[in-house]
Amino acid sequence: MALRPGRCYRRLERPYTRQSRKTPRKGYVKGVPKPKITEFELGTKGDYDNALFLVSERDVQIRHNALESSRITAVQALEKNIGKGAAFFLKIRVYPHHVLRENALATGAGADRFQQGMRMSFGKPIGTAARVRKGQKIMEVRVNKAGIGVAQTALKKAGYKLPTPTRISIEGLK
Repeated sequence: MALRPGRCYRRLERPYTRQSRKTPRKGYVKGVPKPKITEFELGTKGDYDNALFLVSERDVQIRHNALESSRITAVQALEKNIGKGAAFFLKIRVYPHHVLRENALATGAGADRFQQGMRMSFGKPIGTAARVRKGQKIMEVRVNKAGIGVAQTALKKAGYKLPTPTRISIEGLK
């Protein structure tokens, strides 16, 4: 089944986060798919002059695939202009804990005969999302003074992939 658009899951609703581990019990969410985002820290850790942050302008839920695509975009822009793995450190500061559900509806000929409609419409887990508040930092890039412009462009490109308006804030570390 195709993935629903991100706008279906953008609003903050009641949290649904208790995932089962080795011993699933009744109170836990079963069958949660793993998040697409694999690496939360990239580049070289070290002492940098500046930290740039991608900050959310609204309360929103960001799906794991949107976080992954924004991470890939930012890393590609940084590696292309600064260099591969050197002179920058990128960190994703949110984690997709919230479990998204979908009540799958049947389509096609004869679907009305076996479709349940809204009866038992709780839904099955289809993915995860990070719950982000207004003013919360989503992504962080640490660079030296020479790389500020490149990091700003990288974060701007990454912000286009997210379902919320974003702004970039710069903090000096030294």
